[in-house]
Amino acid sequence: MNTEKKSYQENLKDLRDNLGNMLPKEALAIFDNDAESLQVNHNSILKLQEGEKAPDFSLTNAKDKTVRLSELLKKEKVVLAFYRGSWCPYCNLQLSHYQKSLDEIHDLGAELVAISSQTPDESLNVKEKNELNFEVLSDNGNMVARQYTTVFKNADAPVNTMTELGFDFDAHYSDDSRELPIPAVFVIEKDSTVSFAKSLGGDYRNRVEASEIINHLKNVSK
Repeated sequence: MNTEKKSYQENLKDLRDNLGNMLPKEALAIFDNDAESLQVNHNSILKLQEGEKAPDFSLTNAKDKTVRLSELLKKEKVVLAFYRGSWCPYCNLQLSHYQKSLDEIHDLGAELVAISSQTPDESLNVKEKNELNFEVLSDNGNMVARQYTTVFKNADAPVNTMTELGFDFDAHYSDDSRELPIPAVFVIEKDSTVSFAKSLGGDYRNRVEASEIINHLKNVSK
């Protein structure tokens, strides 16, 4: 049996096939148009660059316990991934993809942490749905996200389409701002220096590969 891990892009092809079978063509077209529009309108994503110091923060995890970045960094470096929400199939694919490389990330002296503006209940939902063994934190109001990546208001068209498909977007959040972070990944060294910072732009269908994170961790540990 072939147990080789697929890349995110390889898994994305399978996801796109599944979405094409599950969703009405009109609905999928609205979501795709939204992603393409975000790519055009947001091309300078990162608020924090390599070589800068990562702002400290305290956020609630899926079990309603407080997790502080500076406390994590006392033990090991941190891979920080900002994602949109458990309702986003591309986010679920990304987090599941990273889970498959979690042991290797740990072996390279890093802890993986994912952040969204969802409620702790939804963080727990995403952990259980994707069988995640890393921290998933709730950033109410995107207060932390704004310091790291671009935050924008989700457009009416995709939200209305989700509603028509039976998904309650607003139920995932504790406010009605409909603001989301553009997905981005950071590697933070134990002295809080950012050694890796990347976003593939506003098109949320594309995400940073786990292999790229792992290669970076290997290079900085040499």
